[in-house]
Amino acid sequence: MFGVQGEDPYLFFTWNVTYGTRSPLGVPQQVILVNNQFPGPNINSTTNNNIVLNVFNNLEEPFLLTWSGIQQRKNSWQDGVLGTNCPIPPGTNYTYHFQVKDQIGSYIYYPTTGMHRAAGGFGGLRVNSRLLIPVPYADPEDDYTVILNDWYTSSHSTLRKYLDSGRSLARPNGVLINGKNAKGDGNDEPLFTMKPGKTYKYRICNAGLKNTLNFRIQGHTMKLVEMEGSHVVQNVYESLDVHVGQCFSVLVTANQDPKDYYMVASTRFMKEVLTSKAIIRYTNGKGPASPELPEAQLDGLASAARPNPQGSYHYGSINITRTIKLVNSASRAGGKLRYAINGVSHENPETPLKLAEYYAIAHKVFKYNTIPDMPLANVASAKVVTQPNVVNQTFRNFVEIVFENHEKSMQSYHLDGYSFFAVAIEPGTWTPEKRKSYNLLDAVSRTTIQVFPKSWAAILLTFDNAGMWNIRSEMWERTYLGQQLYVSVLCPGRSLRDEYNVPDNALLCGQVKDLPKPKPYTL
Repeated sequence: MFGVQGEDPYLFFTWNVTYGTRSPLGVPQQVILVNNQFPGPNINSTTNNNIVLNVFNNLEEPFLLTWSGIQQRKNSWQDGVLGTNCPIPPGTNYTYHFQVKDQIGSYIYYPTTGMHRAAGGFGGLRVNSRLLIPVPYADPEDDYTVILNDWYTSSHSTLRKYLDSGRSLARPNGVLINGKNAKGDGNDEPLFTMKPGKTYKYRICNAGLKNTLNFRIQGHTMKLVEMEGSHVVQNVYESLDVHVGQCFSVLVTANQDPKDYYMVASTRFMKEVLTSKAIIRYTNGKGPASPELPEAQLDGLASAARPNPQGSYHYGSINITRTIKLVNSASRAGGKLRYAINGVSHENPETPLKLAEYYAIAHKVFKYNTIPDMPLANVASAKVVTQPNVVNQTFRNFVEIVFENHEKSMQSYHLDGYSFFAVAIEPGTWTPEKRKSYNLLDAVSRTTIQVFPKSWAAILLTFDNAGMWNIRSEMWERTYLGQQLYVSVLCPGRSLRDEYNVPDNALLCGQVKDLPKPKPYTL
């Protein structure tokens, strides 16, 4: 084929964000709807599509959405977190414009303002492979998105008041599967239907606030095929632990007696287990689902997944130029609960960090490198300082980040703008000798990392995407109370080869509101 190649296809969306009343756990409560849907609509895209999404904020508060796991190459302007974007004021709109460049896989979007994530506004975002690109499994009969989350019957503003008053969130009231919980009284409508003998793809994501959720399907096994944007070696599971912020794709074959079956999601690592169910119906089904729900199998740890060997990147032979150890801690000084990384609890300034940097007033808004790369030994019990937490990172450096968890609760972290190689998750504390046990051959490239209680985890990545990028706890109460930081990756030449200019429609707030636009980046 000769001639000029056209631009990649565009997908246009208009989203109306409103409050509405739903009763996901049987009690009427205020939820956040997107186009009157809870969860919000699925975005169905293909590699390299351009997504143009106009969000109308009809809430009474500023609102922002992030596209968790979409790398926003050269474009942290569209990341939708408070370190890069001014939130959309009530009664106004903002149009996101981003490309799902060189990615495939299953992702979620969700609100990053206040505790809005506890009320809804989340949904699935899928990036399909292009038609000519081989995928390591046959085309499924259909493709279903399953959004799991733990759920509170208190409103997001009540939960926010708890946190602002220094209290932590209690246990959730229940678990939802696509915003519902089947009653099991014979009147439940099926969430999905399957034709006998056919194979279906289920994209399973945990958009919750706090709890790892174990997912299984009565009478059926699941073949894991993709995890956070990477195809993996295809192992079969009876149940899967889905950590907060994580997404998996599995294949399920309708090879059982034609009737109804329950999908089941239940909390893990909690004394009192909360369970939710939803119905899958065979199209020629005769009969209700069995009331006996399958147990969570403890082999459901897909964190040991291996990538599908399609020619992999030799990350194990690159020299590490910098090691950063991040230790999470909780502080109740002065009766107020705060969460911190290396003793700093992040606070979002009124002026987004990225805008302050672009407009050359960073010195008025935040300090760089507020935390040391290697924290003091007692940092987990030391005094916590509340301020913006920004780490300066050299463009294109290959970096090792170690997450160390001295607390008794599970941690789940997400890094915007990148995927990384998760090379180790082990009990105890990290020392340089532990590098001997790293998987330097075939770790999965992913966007979240879990750290078990009293354990550590290590990731490796090249910081080759210029911008301001959020590393955050996926447990939203922790994020809200400061367990997050930003990595500033500046491109030295202010060149469009490395980073896009601030969009013409960017919302301006704080100290940049009335400043003249800086000289744009050039090629």
